[in-house]
Amino acid sequence: MILILGVTASGKSRLAFELAKELNGEIISVDSMKIYKRMDIGTAKPSKEAREQIKYHMLDVVEPSESFNVGSYYEQTLDVIEDIKSRGKTVIAVGGTGLYLKVLFDGLFDGAGKDESIREALTERIEKEGLLKLHNELSQIDPEAAERINPNDSKRIIRALEVYQLTGKPITSFQKQWDTYDNQPPMKQNNLNWKIIGLRRNKEEESGRINQRVKKMVQDGLVDEVKSLLAEDKPLSKQARCAIGYAEIIDYLEDKTDLKDAIELVKKNTRKLAKGQRTWFKRFRDVNWLNIETEESHEVILQRAKTLIKDFNS
Repeated sequence: MILILGVTASGKSRLAFELAKELNGEIISVDSMKIYKRMDIGTAKPSKEAREQIKYHMLDVVEPSESFNVGSYYEQTLDVIEDIKSRGKTVIAVGGTGLYLKVLFDGLFDGAGKDESIREALTERIEKEGLLKLHNELSQIDPEAAERINPNDSKRIIRALEVYQLTGKPITSFQKQWDTYDNQPPMKQNNLNWKIIGLRRNKEEESGRINQRVKKMVQDGLVDEVKSLLAEDKPLSKQARCAIGYAEIIDYLEDKTDLKDAIELVKKNTRKLAKGQRTWFKRFRDVNWLNIETEESHEVILQRAKTLIKDFNS
């Protein structure tokens, strides 16, 4: 299991794609904004061509009108990892969202636990009463979870009802504990054996790459993408609306600034994001850093990463 991290625009997504081709892998996104549907250009999602060649996970998970938290991300990603491994594929995770990375490294809080007898009873109820009735029951005790969980997703409906029966609290209340980094509850290990590769460039080069990426996003139609999202029937969630690249363009579309200033602010805020990511990454142990030289080719970076992976396995 390989995890590639780096600041925004560092080249980590390109490396993950190339490694997936070489290692018969599938890619898991570790990005808190790529989980939103139709937020493509501003989040720098992989292209349609890339997604036709390699299977990606944890992209386009929820509607832009919905909220999403790290607890939900963690639960779904564990299922994805199990699925990829069951098919004999290599797990390759890639991203830069610090809190999402942290739970993949360290595990989630020690929450409600499990009870097989409750699960068996709920499974029997589904067979007798139907899944829709249990989903409706969940809507009464935890409307937020019910809205997020597909009515046909028996596994997550059972888990949410199990947590409530065990604790008397909705599963959402546990997941929200992870929405902030401070005052976190005790963690339990998740036993995920990651081999971690970090990409690192000098700050000046990183800033230049960020500026170029923002320029390309605008050229690719970022403004029209934001217009389309604002025109949807359901309003953007606070989380989606605050995303870098979207918040600034929304201000432009609402006549709070002009386009040139909005674009410059996207660049500035993205550079601030990169600075925050660098701070987060200092907390992570066992990262094998590749210091990327200016103008170093993708082929050389790939070869260096493959050498690291070979060392991991020796």
